[in-house]
Amino acid sequence: MTPETNRYADFETLREQAIALRREGLSLRQIRDRLQIYNNDLLNRLVKGEPPPDWTRRPNAKDDLRARARELRLQGMTYDQIQLELGCSKSSISLWVRDLPKPERKRTREEASAIARKGWEATLRIRDEERRRAKAAAAQEVGALSERELFLVGVALYWAEGTKDKSYARRERVTFVNSDPGMIRTFIAWLDLLGVERDQYAYHVMIHETADASAAERYWADVTGAAPEQLGKPVIKRHNPKTVRKNVGDDYQGCLAVRIRRSADLYRRIEGAWCGIVGAASARVQQNRT
Repeated sequence: MTPETNRYADFETLREQAIALRREGLSLRQIRDRLQIYNNDLLNRLVKGEPPPDWTRRPNAKDDLRARARELRLQGMTYDQIQLELGCSKSSISLWVRDLPKPERKRTREEASAIARKGWEATLRIRDEERRRAKAAAAQEVGALSERELFLVGVALYWAEGTKDKSYARRERVTFVNSDPGMIRTFIAWLDLLGVERDQYAYHVMIHETADASAAERYWADVTGAAPEQLGKPVIKRHNPKTVRKNVGDDYQGCLAVRIRRSADLYRRIEGAWCGIVGAASARVQQNRT
């Protein structure tokens, strides 16, 4: 057995020495050199449980927040109060102050819940502002659409949301149904681009029986500019008592079905254009593989 092996075997003696050096403020590298321990696993075991000296820690952007959170905790603040004060997450606060004593409860549960809601509302406002800015920036990037761009958008839009012809059910007619007024406006702009005359349009509101069908018809007529005679009888959806509906409230206007009369040729053009898009996209994928 070599002298080095004998030294490693006397683990408890080495541990006492390593801990003493650690408490003097030495780094792991200094302890390694002092005791001539060049096995990192053994070195870490020798000082296990002993915190590193402050001077060896890397500066952290959250050090000031951590220190402030500990200060507020010692003043008796709860996690919710600290979150409201500092704007950081409760999970981070928990990690920073978990070794400190819990403050005595000074508020009722209702008061604590109100504070928590206030903190969460502040977080939601920040998220809403971030969401608004991201959407505005993305909208600005789009800019004006060329005719070709609108054509391609419309084809993809129809193939995602419009009715399709099936070999077992021939439906070569153009019908588009959606509840999003933006989708409906884009679809109509695309039809205008294709030269579809407005007298070919037929509209039907599809809405739940508990909603105001007349108000929905007025809403969709305003969105589309449809004449009253173009609006057919609304399709009323009957209530299923086992279903919990979420599309309720004043902003629920049902769906609008836009049907184009005498549109078999238009449908075939749409399907052909979609096949062209798929073929072009597939070619790009194949090109990127090579």
